[in-house]
Amino acid sequence: MDASVKRPFKLLGISGSIRRGSNCTAVLRTLKESLAAGVEMTIFGLEQVPLYNEDDDTETPPAPVARLRHAIAEADGLVIVSPEYNHGMSGVIKNALDWSSRPTSSSPLVNKPVVIMTSASSILGGVRAQAQLNETLHGTFSRVVPGRQVVIGNARQKIRDGRLIDESTRLFALAAIDRLLDEICLVQRRPPRSSPEEAARRMTAKGPR
Repeated sequence: MDASVKRPFKLLGISGSIRRGSNCTAVLRTLKESLAAGVEMTIFGLEQVPLYNEDDDTETPPAPVARLRHAIAEADGLVIVSPEYNHGMSGVIKNALDWSSRPTSSSPLVNKPVVIMTSASSILGGVRAQAQLNETLHGTFSRVVPGRQVVIGNARQKIRDGRLIDESTRLFALAAIDRLLDEICLVQRRPPRSSPEEAARRMTAKGPR
């Protein structure tokens, strides 16, 4: 068997919130602990990434930016979880995407498989932040994974002690991770992980109520 087939999937989780008790980070932490064998996730903190300044966007960018770009480049796919602020994505995640989209000619975001999730205290779960993230990631030429949106509404009731405790939401989010892995297989020309019928079922799976 080709050695590349045996190589584990390497995912990078990016939280759009840097507060200590972040619901978005709690979601990523729970998903990381729930991944199947052969799938790994590293969570990258954005606390040290400075505000984008083109004057600093040189061949030697700030060290946190260089680390972020390298982490994205090394990952097979991204899992982005953002809160919704004022009907949009967080400034933290937008800033990270702005830095990561440069230089345009060799951005690590180009053709990178990405699954988007949002979390909010409202019942809508951040659908408007989802729309903004989709638009921005299409602008960076990333491969946003198709399928039903993962929007986690009433997040304060579903997250406790830094973990996502709502089982239906956890399973729905893991199904989105499966779609991300399918997309990675397509991009990297790995053998499919599942039958076309199973992949189609994941695409249309209903979310938690």
